[in-house]
Parts: sequence; C-alpha cells; structure tokens
Amino acid sequence: MSTEIFQNHQPEYLTLPPIHTKSGTIRAGMTTRNGGYSTGRYSSLNFGYHVGDDPVKVTQNRRRLGELIGLAPENWIGAEQVHGHAVTHVTHAHKGKGALDIESAISGMDGLFTDSPDVLLTACFADCTPLFFWSESQPVVGIAHAGWKGTTGEIAAVMVQKITETFGLLPSDLEAAIGPTIGSCCYEVDERVAERVRAISGIHHPDVLMPKAKGHYRLNLPLLNKQILIRSGLPEAAIHMSGLCTSCHTDLFYSHRKEGAPTGRMMGYIGIFSGD
Repeated sequence: MSTEIFQNHQPEYLTLPPIHTKSGTIRAGMTTRNGGYSTGRYSSLNFGYHVGDDPVKVTQNRRRLGELIGLAPENWIGAEQVHGHAVTHVTHAHKGKGALDIESAISGMDGLFTDSPDVLLTACFADCTPLFFWSESQPVVGIAHAGWKGTTGEIAAVMVQKITETFGLLPSDLEAAIGPTIGSCCYEVDERVAERVRAISGIHHPDVLMPKAKGHYRLNLPLLNKQILIRSGLPEAAIHMSGLCTSCHTDLFYSHRKEGAPTGRMMGYIGIFSGD
C-alpha cells in the first residue's frame, strides 16, 4: 500500500485510519520529531528517556501526545526494548509501566499485545521498524520494535504466534502495518548481518538483501518483515506498508543511522479506545 496508510499528518504525528470494533475504536500512530519541547539534537518531540535528553522535556512531550490523542500516559505501557524478539501479553494491571520513566518498563521485551480497552501500547524508534498488529473480529492490538536483530529473530512471526495462541485466532484474522523505518536506500549492513538474514527460512532473500560492495549489502527491513508476516499466514492484502524512510526524511523523523548519537526517538502507539 502507499504512504496514505499513515495519514492526518500534523506537526506531532501520523495516524492510521481508525478501525471501529465492538469493543471500541482501534487507533494507532507514529509521532514525528516536530511539535515538542526538547531542544538541540533532540529537537523537538523526543520520546526517549534513555538518550540523554532532559527527562522533564521528555515527560512534557509524552503528556503533550496524551492530550492530543485523548489518553494520558498513566494509561500507557512501554517495554524495555533490548533488540530481541520476545513479546508479552499485557493488561490493565500493567498501565503506567514505562510511561513516564524507563525503570518501570516491561523488562526484556520488544513487543506488547493486549485486548484490554483504554490501554495504549507504545514503543520508541529512530530507524528500527515499527510493527503494528490488530484484529477486528476479536479486538486485539499489538506493537513490536524490529531492528535488524529483532527482525532476524523473527519478532513478527513471534507476535503472530503469541496473539493467535492467546486469543484463539487465526493468522488470517490479523492485519499489520509496517511503519516509517530506514529503507534499503539508506541501510547498509555487513556480512555478519547478511548471514543472519540468509538463515531465515521461507523468504526470498535476493529481494531483501542486495549486494553493494564486497561484504556489504543493502537491507530492506520493511520488506523482510512483510515476507515474514506472509510466511506466518497473514494475507498480503492485510499487510500495509508506510513506504517512508526515516533516514531520507529527517525533517519528519529522527534517524540514528544518519544523525548519529545522540538523537531523539519517535513513538509508535496503538490501543483500543472504548469512548469512541
């Protein structure tokens, strides 16, 4: 699909079209780098507490987003994000964890999923691939952080398996969106990463791993995640691609690869809003 899957571009965020279900409206989005309180290299809507920014500014940015989307951070849940492929089921009991600090984040996880309404699942990004999951038939949502390690660890497949097992769904009951991420136009990897990609079964490696120079390749992370999702049983038509490269669009997004450290982080979010 085109970049229109992420629409309603305001200074602060892009959103997916709302999805109406029996439990409420599924709302998801991805913040930009604009419209916040941070300064300098973090200018201006940085959501990462762990990157050296003033935590007071980060909290202001998070509360700003809460006001815009109508769900305060006390209802958010965030994971530690260790560049792994572990995911976990969360509920109302986890509300507030990782929302306004990093110490309380769900430890050791890069993916979260829930069927609880009025709980916002969040994750931070600055080139890594945001993966959003949802089901309309039985309202469920999920989010995953997929850098090259999480992607080659097949976090997309793990999420599909965990959601379907937990809620008695089929993979074909799910839809997914692949958010703004570094594209193959800008993402060069070495042989060590290429070997991990080639070890993934059931995908067409030449489409996602393109030789550039000896021992160096261009890696298409969004397409690789899409192929893993298709292999996991999602219909291709149910997988929506943003097509936006974070490295090409540093007017909109932070890019760790292009800007170096320190830089800020965008936030991806998804939740079932019962009041809609």
